[in-house]
Amino acid sequence: MNHILCGLAANPALPAELVDRLITVADDEIATELAARKDLGRAQALALAARDEGTAVHLAYEGRLTSADIDPVAQPQAALALLDTGAGLPEWARRFATDPVTERREKLAACQDLPPDVTDTLAADSEIAVVAELALWTTPDMAARLARHPHAEVRRAVAANEATPPAVLEMLLTGDGLPPARHCLVCEREGTPAPHARPHPHPHPHPADDLPPGAFCTGSHESTVHDMWRQALSNPATPARAAAGFAGHSSALLRWSLAGRSDLPPEAWGRLADDPLPGIRGDLAENPAVDAAHLRALATDVSPDVRRSLAHNPRVPLDLLASLAGTTKIGATLLPRIAAATPAEVESLAKSPDPAVRMLLAARRDLPPGTRDALAADTDAKVLKSIAPHPGLSEARLRDMIDRHGVRVLARVATNPDASPSLLEHVTRHDPPVPKAFREVARHRNATAPALLACLTDRQARPIAAAHPSLPVPVVVELLGDAEGRVAEAAAANPSLPPAMMLKLTR
Repeated sequence: MNHILCGLAANPALPAELVDRLITVADDEIATELAARKDLGRAQALALAARDEGTAVHLAYEGRLTSADIDPVAQPQAALALLDTGAGLPEWARRFATDPVTERREKLAACQDLPPDVTDTLAADSEIAVVAELALWTTPDMAARLARHPHAEVRRAVAANEATPPAVLEMLLTGDGLPPARHCLVCEREGTPAPHARPHPHPHPHPADDLPPGAFCTGSHESTVHDMWRQALSNPATPARAAAGFAGHSSALLRWSLAGRSDLPPEAWGRLADDPLPGIRGDLAENPAVDAAHLRALATDVSPDVRRSLAHNPRVPLDLLASLAGTTKIGATLLPRIAAATPAEVESLAKSPDPAVRMLLAARRDLPPGTRDALAADTDAKVLKSIAPHPGLSEARLRDMIDRHGVRVLARVATNPDASPSLLEHVTRHDPPVPKAFREVARHRNATAPALLACLTDRQARPIAAAHPSLPVPVVVELLGDAEGRVAEAAAANPSLPPAMMLKLTR
């Protein structure tokens, strides 16, 4: 990997003529950086696409190429990418529908808005992987048709498709109205119904699927049917009445699939709230559709993970959240319920005697100035760490935080978008130093040359500082020869690098 040229390829100040020069010598890594440039011209995009099909695929997904730019014979993956974005031609779809390469037909099957004759061809494909991929993304009518497919793997894919009609999803759960499946990947591989344990020697493995551990079939395609049920239960289009009956199922995976649904009746939530698995109770606790009575019951759960999940529920009652803050390690993160607090609730939370509650409020970045400044004067360090990045705080308040709590708040103060150049220099001179604070200063827009030079002494902050436009030019040039590749690459990507040096590096 040429770190210097990769850095140059990403440099926003690189002149257009040097972009052209890099295109002529680009390897995969350089081409990836060039393809991501916002100023890439159309002629440059075409030149890049012609050099490497992987880059052409990326450019197709970015909308930089049209059907007139791609030859589906020479660059089939790029043509499929355009089909996937809806920018391909119908005749391409017809060509790929009978392509001898299975992976191409499978990729086509995942594309939207295919011509009806193409979907008919794919639905009759000899490779089950192709038909299953079609079933996963196809229209309601075709999904209903494929639900009757004799292969259980296709039905499993239909169950995961959110366009599948609700009545069909219910049929897949109950089996009513559908003929039994006749095949699955397990019994096809084994030849006779048997459990499957990896590693599994087979001279002709399925091209798109590898049987997972525990795959099992005794003639009823048990493991595939189980996975089909799991997909259907996770599918929001599945009727609640059909899904709710699985709340007491012996399979933990099936019960777990229900915990995030928004349409279950209260009795189903009750069963899941008493589930022996904390993971199921935790997903239920974070579900905004669960009623307040069950949320209050989950607040006393023995598992701290369940209580932590409950704190992230956007509809958790505020008094319940306040009680959780004191008993559960939540961290200084902006919780949905805190973000939605009304002005009156904000005022109440700011006056809470519990510093854990004040810390949660301090994670907001839109607090009224009075509330913000009151929290910035808090005596508890964890409240200050939470409020320190809030815009609008004066330099005096930020310095006061450092004076009172030092290393505990230093890195968070450095993340404040309004931190002044002098304050950032003050942070880098702190004794003892805080490595994370160097990294935050190195990426700060207000960082000065003295602050950035200090950041270069920290191994992790060094590549960040090397890319900062305020770093002195002679230092940037010197870092091009750094022994660590990522530092040299960052220096080459620095927009302050002189054009003459960019030209020299491309030569």
